[in-house]
Amino acid sequence: MNLSMNALKNNLKAWRFSPSTPRWIVFIIDVIFSGAAIALAFILLHDFYFNRIPPGIFYRVAGLIIFLRSVSFLIGRTYASIVRYTGITDILHIFYILTWGSLLFCLLNILYYLIHGHPYVSFSVLCIEYLLLINVMIVSRLLLRWLFMQSTNNEKGKKNVIIYGSDDYALMAKSALDKVEQESCSVVGFIDSNGKMSGKILKGVKVYAFSSLKNLLIHHKVNKVIIAQKSFTGEKKRILIETCLQHDVSVLEVPRFEKWINGELSMHHIKNVKIEDLLERGEIQMNKEKVRRQLLNKVVMVTGAAGSIGSEIVRQLVHFHPASIVLFDQAESPLHEMELELKSDLHFERCHVEMGDVRDRKRVEEVFKLYKPDIVYHAAAYKHVPMVEMHPVEGVKTNVMGTKNVADLAVKHGCDVFVMISTDKAVNPTNVMGASKRVAEIYTQSFNQVSSTRFITTRFGNVLGSSGSVIPRFKKQIEEGGPVTVTDPEITRFFMTIPEACRLVLQASVFGQGGEIFVFEMGESVKIVDLARKMIKLYGLQIGKDIQIKFTGLRPGEKLYEEMLNLKETTLPTVHERIKIAKVREYKYEEVAEWMERLDATLREQDNKAIVKQMKYMVPEFKSQNSPVYEAIDIQIENEKEMTHIHEIVDADTPEGQSSPVASNQ
Repeated sequence: MNLSMNALKNNLKAWRFSPSTPRWIVFIIDVIFSGAAIALAFILLHDFYFNRIPPGIFYRVAGLIIFLRSVSFLIGRTYASIVRYTGITDILHIFYILTWGSLLFCLLNILYYLIHGHPYVSFSVLCIEYLLLINVMIVSRLLLRWLFMQSTNNEKGKKNVIIYGSDDYALMAKSALDKVEQESCSVVGFIDSNGKMSGKILKGVKVYAFSSLKNLLIHHKVNKVIIAQKSFTGEKKRILIETCLQHDVSVLEVPRFEKWINGELSMHHIKNVKIEDLLERGEIQMNKEKVRRQLLNKVVMVTGAAGSIGSEIVRQLVHFHPASIVLFDQAESPLHEMELELKSDLHFERCHVEMGDVRDRKRVEEVFKLYKPDIVYHAAAYKHVPMVEMHPVEGVKTNVMGTKNVADLAVKHGCDVFVMISTDKAVNPTNVMGASKRVAEIYTQSFNQVSSTRFITTRFGNVLGSSGSVIPRFKKQIEEGGPVTVTDPEITRFFMTIPEACRLVLQASVFGQGGEIFVFEMGESVKIVDLARKMIKLYGLQIGKDIQIKFTGLRPGEKLYEEMLNLKETTLPTVHERIKIAKVREYKYEEVAEWMERLDATLREQDNKAIVKQMKYMVPEFKSQNSPVYEAIDIQIENEKEMTHIHEIVDADTPEGQSSPVASNQ
């Protein structure tokens, strides 16, 4: 028996690997099943007394029914489905074709009875033939599908899978797994999110409580966990992913129903979870009514609208029904894609796309004159630390002078609120990018003293998935086989997801009175190397075996730890637990305006060193790191301060009318 079963499996395996199995074979087998069902119907009807079956009637009836069944198989194309992928749709299709065929037989039989006074064939034969044929066609296909799955499982080691979920999504995920030929997967359990289904059986698989997850991962040597839950976010999801990663189990997720093709789920839809899910801190409690009141029927302008932060701000603004949104950016293709997304996906037509550079004051003024925005969200900036470190002039033109242009014109054209998007790198800056953002903060904060426009600054750390962040780079390196490069094993950063950062920006803009620098609670700082390790594990890879981590050293201007506040600063609470107000030194607008004029004059010289030196005077806490050229300027400034201090001491001690020895030497 075992030998015959193995032979059958081998034959099926050979058939499965043929380029295309002829459909006519399936058709002939179905016709044979039809003939066998008729013969068995006659045998059953005559209690297995073969001599009682009238040969003439049998051949006449069998010939007609086989002919009509063959025609129905051809019209209904029951032979066209791939047997090893037989599913509910295929079974229903067979059921409909056979049922309509049998109803047609009965109708013809009734007509024959009305004409001749007796039926062409006994209705009992028709009923028995129908029941036998529908069972044998369906069971044979399911049996062949099972045999194919068994042959696949024998070729490759099974991968044990747990499905998180116990509803329709979970069952569809299991069906999608059952159809996978390239990779044999065995579902060893469902995890019920609320425990109500715990202990029950779904499609032959037991449902477990969430508390059983760790034991299941160990006991069944699970390779993958698939999240198939319509809404599953926050702390519980993070715990699930962390638990799986601790046991080297990859985690995948079923997307929203809208992303399925023709409403059918396949393994192509099921993707690895994102690293953002590990840092998501749940839904931010947002006073949506206050935000709505501020934005309702207002003209809102977003600079850098095609960037990571700017584009997400635009997406969230749509839900508060502004009169219109002006999208300002110099990136042509991303700006066009953003416009298409607003109109096609978000069904928001009141958007105006304007290409331009914030450094071009005349172009920015054209946009202000045309739309007269009530609220401006200023997200346009150069933010890549090493790039700005190499090109200080360009960084200052955009981050400082670009901000000045937008801020000046916002005041000139009567804008109500100006919200600046800043960064944690502006705190005790060690690089040009952070210093340029700090200068921009100082300017907008001081401008609040002399204008009716409310200037509000929001300061937060790195956002996951933004252009230039480590996440896209790590993802690309992992997909290319590595190595994954990390600058230093001890380097840490604060992280926040793009949506939660933008929600906090909108919230801060509502209760800001003007002149505040709002600091967002970023949670615990994260080691970049830990982030890399988790991303590698999320891909189902092993560190050191499948992919390597390589340390490259700190880049120019980069520091090990980011800070959210200057050491001399403190914070005040706000009505929102995740938002604090930084108590920073305030500068007089007149003083800052003079600085900006000198900085602008220095920019015209296109001298990188001079620009950096000018900013170090404006931001005394700006001390360069890992950048020898600019560290030398720090030493020069310290020497100048020391000489000035010596002069002051000597001048104080020199009798009136006598010259200073230091001055004489000079």
